[in-house]
Amino acid sequence: MTYEQLRQNAMPFAQSLRDKLIAKMPVALAKAQGLDFIPYTVRGNAWAPGPFDGICWWTNGFWAGEMWLMYLMTGDAAYRTEAEHTEAILDAAFADFEHLHHDVGFMWRISAGVNHAITGSAESHTRALLAATLLAGRFNPLGFIRAWNGDCIGWAIIDCMLNISLLYWASEQTGDPRFRMIAMAHADTTMRCFVRADGSVSHIVQFNPETMAVEGIPAGQGYAPGSSWSRGQAWAMYGFALSYLHTGKQAYLETAKRVSEYFIAQVSDDWVPRCDFRQPDSVTLKDSCAGAVAACALLELSKLDIDEAERYFDAAIHLLTAMDAACADWGDENPAILQKCTGSYHGQDHHIAMTYADFYLIEAVSKLLGDPLLFW
Repeated sequence: MTYEQLRQNAMPFAQSLRDKLIAKMPVALAKAQGLDFIPYTVRGNAWAPGPFDGICWWTNGFWAGEMWLMYLMTGDAAYRTEAEHTEAILDAAFADFEHLHHDVGFMWRISAGVNHAITGSAESHTRALLAATLLAGRFNPLGFIRAWNGDCIGWAIIDCMLNISLLYWASEQTGDPRFRMIAMAHADTTMRCFVRADGSVSHIVQFNPETMAVEGIPAGQGYAPGSSWSRGQAWAMYGFALSYLHTGKQAYLETAKRVSEYFIAQVSDDWVPRCDFRQPDSVTLKDSCAGAVAACALLELSKLDIDEAERYFDAAIHLLTAMDAACADWGDENPAILQKCTGSYHGQDHHIAMTYADFYLIEAVSKLLGDPLLFW
């Protein structure tokens, strides 16, 4: 079957999730209005901010992204108002330059970039281009985008495969190929240095910034060096699929498929991803956020690969079904939906709520409903 046939067959499921979102998200919105921070997680049934970096916390674009998704889904202007309010608050991050890093893609692509796509806002266009210029300025000409600040001069991480969507957008908007060339150079390095022979991926690669020699591959947010952090796997799935969409480079599609095959093989027992696919068998730590990101990736792949469309689409539906049944809180007290999210294996944030998990869940539902706007 074609993607469109598969999507139509899944419409009753998509509509059931849409109805739950329409009932749930006014709760999330009401609990965010009037706050002096951008929601990240939940404590005591109330929104709480990110743990550090203040306005520069890397997830601060996802709340606006959620609001735009809900605005497109419902037409309710309250969501647009909140999205625009959040975007304006983010202006303070530009003035806090020392705390900004490669995650400016997450912060402004789905806030200002989407605002411009929907409303034509010139201010939003400028914000997104400024963020793209900051991201391009982190590029090491040897072939990678530096992730973090401080002494992490040669560090690159798999998450950046989503951030570079901002660079593709900037080239498409301006006609300037520099942004796209930087994005592709980073994607090529990621393809070569992060993706292993079995399709699993590393979270972090430490390069010598003057020679590109690999000096270390630490565990990062996963279990151990050489293990398989599930959300990193999902970043790779979606990131390479998006790079193919923006460039048409066949190697990106093949890589997206390879890392997706590994993910599907690892998660198909209960379809709720373990935090790390190589964590000890005795550990029950899950990360529903990885499942939400992967579902979005698999839905895009099911459009791109005619031969495997049904396989990828079915895997996405399995993930969404499992998260709905085992991880979602659709009640009217907790403002967040997905509850079994894990920031990192060795960190303290285990089985919590995170706004970016909900963003990807809503994005996946929007794809199933047929919304044509690509947020990335």
